[in-house]
Amino acid sequence: MHIDTFEDLLSAARQQTEPQRLLFVFAGVELSDDSTPEQQARFAAGEGGALVPRMAADKGLDEIAGFQALEQESLQFCQDWVLVFVAALSGRHGAAAPDDVVERALEQMTESIGRGELAAFLAFNRNGEPVSFNPG
Repeated sequence: MHIDTFEDLLSAARQQTEPQRLLFVFAGVELSDDSTPEQQARFAAGEGGALVPRMAADKGLDEIAGFQALEQESLQFCQDWVLVFVAALSGRHGAAAPDDVVERALEQMTESIGRGELAAFLAFNRNGEPVSFNPG
């Protein structure tokens, strides 16, 4: 299934035979202290900068009404995110993944995003629109 929207993601996750947990890393954008004037100008124009993980969370499919509800809930904990990265974690034998496995997966996901390794995740902007990254 091709995923073009957050609703497509939820639908695909609900079709899986094993219970799914969705993992979320909300990221902001920062400019480094040693940035050049050109980088500063691009950043001021809404381009460039480095993605910085701000908050991580997991949710079962029954806890997610849709993107708008997720976005509203996230604002209680983190207002300055610009992208949310999403991955799914399957359970086994009809049971959801245990908390320690979920926690490790969220830590690894956060570290990967901090290193700029984004290919394994879906990303959505604050409007719930998918974002893709061109390598290189």
